[in-house]
Amino acid sequence: MTAFGKLVRTTAFRLTLVYLFLFALFAASLLGYFAWNTRRLITEQIATTVNAETGELSDIFTRRGLHGLVFNIENRALRPGANLYLVATPQGRAIAGNVGSLAPGVMASTGWSETAYRRLDDQDSGDHRALVLVSELGGGFRLLIGRDLEERRRLFGIVAKAAQWSVLIVVVLGLGGGIFVARRVLRRIDAMTGTTQRIMAGDLSGRLPVGRSGDELDRLAENLNAMLERIEALMMGLKEVSDNIAHDLKTPLTRLRNRAEEALAKSGSEAEYRTALERTIEESDGLIRTFNALLMIARAESGQARGNMDDFDAADVAKGIHELYEPLAEDDGMTLHVRTASTPLHGNRELISQALANLVENAIKYGKPDPVVQPLSAAADAKEILIEARREGDFVLISVTDHGPGIPESDRKHAVERFVRLEASRTQPGSGLGLSLASAVATLHGGELRLGDAHPGLTATLAIPAAAGVSDRLAAQTPDVPQKVA
Repeated sequence: MTAFGKLVRTTAFRLTLVYLFLFALFAASLLGYFAWNTRRLITEQIATTVNAETGELSDIFTRRGLHGLVFNIENRALRPGANLYLVATPQGRAIAGNVGSLAPGVMASTGWSETAYRRLDDQDSGDHRALVLVSELGGGFRLLIGRDLEERRRLFGIVAKAAQWSVLIVVVLGLGGGIFVARRVLRRIDAMTGTTQRIMAGDLSGRLPVGRSGDELDRLAENLNAMLERIEALMMGLKEVSDNIAHDLKTPLTRLRNRAEEALAKSGSEAEYRTALERTIEESDGLIRTFNALLMIARAESGQARGNMDDFDAADVAKGIHELYEPLAEDDGMTLHVRTASTPLHGNRELISQALANLVENAIKYGKPDPVVQPLSAAADAKEILIEARREGDFVLISVTDHGPGIPESDRKHAVERFVRLEASRTQPGSGLGLSLASAVATLHGGELRLGDAHPGLTATLAIPAAAGVSDRLAAQTPDVPQKVA
């Protein structure tokens, strides 16, 4: 397709043609109305003048007779720019006046008519047009008084020529403006098309150009760029997940196979087979937990869980997790505390509970005090883990604080990625998905996972925007229950 063909096919050019047609039609209608109204006003003025003069001359004929009428007409006909006058006998023979010829039949009937005529002193052989009034006098005589329509014709010609030039200028300027706008829009669309083609070819880093005008195309480009950034992040996450699954799950699967092989090769008694099967089941459970965590992260990141959101109290979730994990913490020689206030929240209770459970598991697993960093006098405080649920400004904060080695600030951004296990945690069991799930759940709810320093230790906080009206809806569903501090 040629450049001009692409140009005339653009929506901007077609809209310009539509607007041009409507504007030209409006301008032509306005000028036409002006011309018609002007014509009508001139005709009315001629009719008023002719009627007045007809009445005056008829009165002269009544008072002074035919001789007085002819005398007045001859005098009036000699004036510059005089009207048309003609007095005729009942047989149609001209007696006086300045009219040399008329269209046939004009004097035969009385009343108004528009006719061609020629003056007596007119050397031009061409006929002119006039608006005339024929009236009957006493004795069958006829009186014609009229006015030349040349003035009306000239004025109408001026308006018609102005209309022609106006329409021509409108068309030229409209087409020029349409081509300019269409080329400008087409240039921007072509730039967007080129970027999208590069993206379709596999370059996900491409972004649509954004101008400085802030118009609808710029807003569209900004939204599309935000979408492309999200798609690129998801694709990179998918690639990372695929790579991590290939590397991190290969080891447990290989270990599972080797143990099964070893059991077949070396085990001879029922007890040895049972032990091998138990270890195989334990390894399989770890793999299942890993895949369940991946599915839950994918569910949170895709937004599928938004359909299961409801109103609940985050304090109830914190207390439930405390009750569930308190025995596990005691088995590891740690103390689990909870501190809450009524904290209404709108979200997916299941996912928030799972995210908080992951944070508590990490605190129990990695939050044991480091004797090198902490003195023995602080050992009792260092073994405490605190779960909090509170409202702070426009956010609901659900946090878990431990007093272990923590996470260096330089590694905190990296720690929330899938399958990432920092150097200090490589000797601990786990898949490296706990913080990833917590971050995905916070993002699903429009919030974020914040990792802070507990001096020493780590504070992991789910910061979720508080929705309006949740307190009233919860109060209507359940009576107020006093909050307890464990």
